[in-house]
Amino acid sequence: MAHDSPSATTVPRELGYRMPPEWHPHAATWLTWPRREGISFPDRFQVIPAYWVRMTELLSRHEAVHINAFDEAHEAEIRQHLAGSRDLVPERVFIHRFPAYEPWCRDHGPIFVTRRAGRGSELAVVDWRYNAWGNKYPPYDLDDAVPAHVARLLGVPLFEPPMVLEGGAIDVNGAGTVLTTESCLLHPNRNPGLNRDEIEDYLRDYLGVRRVLWLGEGIVGDDTDGHVDDIARFVGPATVVAAVEEDPADANHAPLAENLKRLGRMRDQDDRPLRVIPLPMPRPVFWGAQRLPASYANFYVANRIVLVPTFDDPADARALGALRGVFPDRQVIGISSIDLIWGLGAFHCVTQQQPAL
Repeated sequence: MAHDSPSATTVPRELGYRMPPEWHPHAATWLTWPRREGISFPDRFQVIPAYWVRMTELLSRHEAVHINAFDEAHEAEIRQHLAGSRDLVPERVFIHRFPAYEPWCRDHGPIFVTRRAGRGSELAVVDWRYNAWGNKYPPYDLDDAVPAHVARLLGVPLFEPPMVLEGGAIDVNGAGTVLTTESCLLHPNRNPGLNRDEIEDYLRDYLGVRRVLWLGEGIVGDDTDGHVDDIARFVGPATVVAAVEEDPADANHAPLAENLKRLGRMRDQDDRPLRVIPLPMPRPVFWGAQRLPASYANFYVANRIVLVPTFDDPADARALGALRGVFPDRQVIGISSIDLIWGLGAFHCVTQQQPAL
């Protein structure tokens, strides 16, 4: 299929496109491999590539894995890391020289939408504007260009809404509802010229949703201004897991309790109440004096597996148990992420799903 750019007046919703939920079957997962020259893992980079090797191993057993590399030298480094793996399915791993400064593919990568076409389906890419979480970490021009590279590679239509949005700021149920947060999407460092109603209109038009559900604030240590993928996630069309901090003295207790209260009042696109399943929080994780945004909600749902960050914490087992309860047909895999979370993100932040057609 030749690459096609829709007209500026056409939006995905009008053409029948919608964003599938993460548990929908995948054709692939997209990753951006971290760089030694990057700023995400100061003083700790040497242990970080092993996380990408492990993700590639686990994911390649069940779906294709596309990896963005910065340049020829970076690609050679990636291949060297992967060459030592006996658990990899190499014929499912593809490396592309689509450069990005940092590895947070959830936020700078493509958002895929699909629509029915005849007896099959068609794929398109939504390329939201990206400004490194409110211009916190310039430069970010290369990261912002990744979705267009992917659309050209796949030969699919590219939609370009005039709005800043990161993939970690939204979570869809695939049936017409999206979860997001006021602290992120309404922050003036993203879209100061847009009000809540205008932002909702863009979400409806480009994700194909009918209802936008707003939570409040995110967790302490999250430099994204409160991405929803650290606090609440759809795990079914009307089921949400929500992070809960049980210690009243913890700074996360009040905002997570408020979000839980909001979820209890929310309804989906068909006006049905949500089923809400509490997900515990780990004890605070620090690097020096800095509290890190450790959360079990930053899991990634792939074909037949779920990758879950764990923190060598007593709550690990409860969190894994809760997720096994909502994903009974998938292997829920906990991976210790004390080093990974130093980059202020975990498995959901570094992955982006490409739905199967």
